[in-house]
Amino acid sequence: MEGLDPALRFDYVIVGGGSAGCALANRLSADPSTSVLVLEAGRPDYLWDVFIHMPAALMFPIGSRFYDWKYESEPEPFMNDRRIYHARGKVLGGSSSINGMIFQRGNPLDYERWASDPGMKHWDYAHCLPYFKRMETCLADPDSAFRGGDGPLRLERGPARGPLFEAFFEAVQQAGHPLTDDVNGYRQEGFAAFDRNIHRGRRLSAARAYLHPVRHRRNLQVRTRAFVEKILFDGTRAVGVLCGGERINAGEIILCGGAINTPQLLQLSGVGPRALLEPLDIEVVHDLPGVGENLQDHLEVYVQHACKQPVSQQPSLAMWRRPFIGANWLFLRGGPGATNHFEAGGFIRSNDDVAYPNLMFHFLPIAVRYDGSAPAGGHGYQVHIGPMYSDARGSVRIKSSDPHEKPALRFNYLSTDQDRREWVEAIKHARKILSQPVWADLNGGELSPGPEVQTDEEILSWVARDGETALHPSCTSKMGLDDMSVIDPETMRVHGLDGLRVVDASAMPYVTNGNIYAPVMMLAEKSADLILGNTPLPPDPAEFHRHK
Repeated sequence: MEGLDPALRFDYVIVGGGSAGCALANRLSADPSTSVLVLEAGRPDYLWDVFIHMPAALMFPIGSRFYDWKYESEPEPFMNDRRIYHARGKVLGGSSSINGMIFQRGNPLDYERWASDPGMKHWDYAHCLPYFKRMETCLADPDSAFRGGDGPLRLERGPARGPLFEAFFEAVQQAGHPLTDDVNGYRQEGFAAFDRNIHRGRRLSAARAYLHPVRHRRNLQVRTRAFVEKILFDGTRAVGVLCGGERINAGEIILCGGAINTPQLLQLSGVGPRALLEPLDIEVVHDLPGVGENLQDHLEVYVQHACKQPVSQQPSLAMWRRPFIGANWLFLRGGPGATNHFEAGGFIRSNDDVAYPNLMFHFLPIAVRYDGSAPAGGHGYQVHIGPMYSDARGSVRIKSSDPHEKPALRFNYLSTDQDRREWVEAIKHARKILSQPVWADLNGGELSPGPEVQTDEEILSWVARDGETALHPSCTSKMGLDDMSVIDPETMRVHGLDGLRVVDASAMPYVTNGNIYAPVMMLAEKSADLILGNTPLPPDPAEFHRHK
């Protein structure tokens, strides 16, 4: 907090310099008469930091206390009481600085689902599509009616070339699934190369796309290592924050901490369920029962196969190769270091009863886990698979009034009949794809879960034992008008309070079908117009694919 006079008053104080916070800082500070302060608890995203900016280095920040908040769930009752590790970005750019760089909007029907709730009519796909288009430069298809051509987020499509990718695309067709031109365009259902937040061989985080290009603005201040302990109120109006023991006054406070930090800070500040706050001796400013509830996420597993031919990316894991890979990336922005390896995948319906895809696949030409560990046996390949709109719901709840104590996270994975049924269907579909004739000369046998896992009960037992989060926590301060809603969808203000808004993944009412970075950025772009009182972009009634 050095150099910041705590007596200063800012028009907007943005708490959290992550994905949404960076986008808002850019849009809100465009008016030079408006003062904006961004408070980020994590470290700067130094330009020289190879662990952030090299796409293939994504495994290194995850699990490191220098980049990652390192959350763990409470013992999950339907997963053998395992504590599920949750990485969250502790750096400028937030999780966009450590994530897998996959850019997926979700299915258009996700937003039709949002809009079906009371008060949410302006969050349908027609109203969201213009903001998706405004924020992106899609280098693969800039002239499409569905894609943008001059936004801050420059997207590169995965090359998805080589024997394993070719086999994968042929296998999905042999299994009865279509290819699609663009999972972010007219038709999500099907398989294709994926858009990625990579530009010229470097990760393009929200900080690099939105924040750094405008850091020169005199009305914009950004402070890192600035941990906000509490929101300060005058009655029911938020008037400032306590940060590092110092008071910072604000015309408006916008929480952009994400689905974990935002409800945590609200609860610490007296906004949340009275039954939770009073036993912790926290003065209740506003009894809002939905704060921290409705937690949603995507669980995933890896179905891994050995490869009989030396055509995978396994050699790039060798320690002796890393200096050469690093040099190639550093000087030429090429080679294995310039890709996230999540270059292709797709979306399917697990059964004919669902209206749109409920399973997501990522294909990797290597057998490896997020932490970089690989099974014995050398060359391999894998799909990441998991249901996309599980009806399991969890919670984020503080355990004390200490802002430095992490909250209790409970996701309740595998807790519903729908969730368990779709998991069995997911593994069966993945196995069907990976057993097609095109793999005959490549398939060296299933490594995970392994041939001994066959029955529905064995599949669910394996998922409970081996499943990991896909790192998409969301929906803990949801927009809407019902009794469990937290945010007014027309203003992004917290219900019942003045001077306080929420703009991040916690505001989603339902998790979207895919990785959530793109929806969060769209939400921030749309919210910027709501906050500034701008005329919203006109709806775009583009027709999209509907199975039914």
